[in-house]
Amino acid sequence: MDIAGKAGPLVTTPNHLAITPGVNVHGAWAEPVPELITGELATWMSATSVTPARVPGYWTYKKGFNPDIGAPPTPGEKVVYLMHGGAYIRLSAHPTDPTAAIARGLVQHIGSVHRAFSIEYRLASHKPYPVANPFPAALLDALAGYNYLVDVVGFTPSNIIIAGDSAGGNLAHALTRYLIEYKDTPGVNLPAPAGALILLSPWMDLSTSHEVPGSSAETCAPSDYIRPIEKGIHYAKDAFLGPLGIGAASHNKYISPASLHPSMTVDFKGFPRTFIVAGGAEVLLDQIRTFRERMAKDLDDKHLKYVEAEDGIHDYLVFEWHEPERTDTLKQIGKWVDN
Repeated sequence: MDIAGKAGPLVTTPNHLAITPGVNVHGAWAEPVPELITGELATWMSATSVTPARVPGYWTYKKGFNPDIGAPPTPGEKVVYLMHGGAYIRLSAHPTDPTAAIARGLVQHIGSVHRAFSIEYRLASHKPYPVANPFPAALLDALAGYNYLVDVVGFTPSNIIIAGDSAGGNLAHALTRYLIEYKDTPGVNLPAPAGALILLSPWMDLSTSHEVPGSSAETCAPSDYIRPIEKGIHYAKDAFLGPLGIGAASHNKYISPASLHPSMTVDFKGFPRTFIVAGGAEVLLDQIRTFRERMAKDLDDKHLKYVEAEDGIHDYLVFEWHEPERTDTLKQIGKWVDN
């Protein structure tokens, strides 16, 4: 990871331009939905010159469940809608990507879920590479994938579980917030999510407000594999924030809902029940705790579940060797969803 962060990608990764074939790969296209774009999202599009795009996504099935791609849901069927991690600049929704272990784990351990859909949102890039796909490109793509599940496949919002890990957790939160805040906009008719929200080691503060002496960004650095205070993360932030600049990371609730900046105001009224996972040995621990505390002001214990694995590193559900924490957490998520 350190080498790739300094030298660029070491391998060719599937991206939003095509459905990459392979064994047991079930891809589908999500069409852009300009008719669902309004409010702040429309303003950010104009400011960054980002436009909606057609992007692929990939299905993961429970063992023994083999429907046609995009088959309508069976009565009462729930689906997990996933956004992968990778700091908004790397990795993929493709089943061969390391983060696909999360889709497999959730489908395996949630009894009421037989399939998951992962969206291949556009990755951001910055100099010395071509400048492309800053915020809100990924959010536009996440919206397209959600619309695909509702209007094309036929899932009701109450049966859609939105989930994301790391930067994907940031994106899952942003999508959920947008759907809630603009659900009553005349002419848009956004179906607000009502199933559940699962956030796994979510990256919830892209500013530096949690990077202070004695914080988890410092104390957990020896036990984790990401370094929020080193140069690599600055590239990711520059690429993702684009023309909005680093200031947006301090006060934009869609980008940094855990920011400690005095200008940040955020609430979680109307959010679906939420399951948050953090690793006790990960550098993002403090910001995840801040996020959880803010959610707890609007969601009671019945609607907000928090699990902190004492020895968990960042995004530990990706690593199938990270036991017993990984399986223990997946079982808790499965029980929580099914009850």
